[in-house]
Amino acid sequence: MQYPELVDTILDDISRTLRQIDPAQIESLGAALLNAKRVFIAGKGRTGLQMRAFAMRLMHLGFSVHVVDDVTTPAIGAGDLLLIGSSSGRTGSLLRYIDAAHATGSTLAALTGNLNSPIAAAADTLVFIPASNFKAGDASDEPSILVMGSLFEHCLGLLCDLLVIRLKAALNVAEAEMNARHANLE
Repeated sequence: MQYPELVDTILDDISRTLRQIDPAQIESLGAALLNAKRVFIAGKGRTGLQMRAFAMRLMHLGFSVHVVDDVTTPAIGAGDLLLIGSSSGRTGSLLRYIDAAHATGSTLAALTGNLNSPIAAAADTLVFIPASNFKAGDASDEPSILVMGSLFEHCLGLLCDLLVIRLKAALNVAEAEMNARHANLE
């Protein structure tokens, strides 16, 4: 396959997947974020990188946000939201985070590609991303040209950007305000 055809195929895969996400689930996640005292973000591997990027944008919007496993992350507690990104919904360390978060009375939101997973079952708020998944059993039946879990990861990043756009409007945050919060120790 040549470059232009690859681009079209990848964009078709991403578009098909994003259009299958339930808008009500996205709205519920937006509401959970807006109602949280603080937001704790978790994910592993390439999914974790997308989640870290989302945490950065939430900080730009003015949220009190922390990335789990960073040395400056405080204790989670009641009124807080743990937001997990996990394609498989079965990552062991993320499951341990859920146990710890629930013990404190915090709530759980999840972005996953596997509805039949412990993370999906534990979530108070769930967004299902039906992306072809090299591990999970219930993702989209339509294969993607993208390798391994890349379709999930790309759709996750774009979905998080969509949420940022919606949250920016809901909070009436100006772009200049977001830029003022951008790191200046670079």
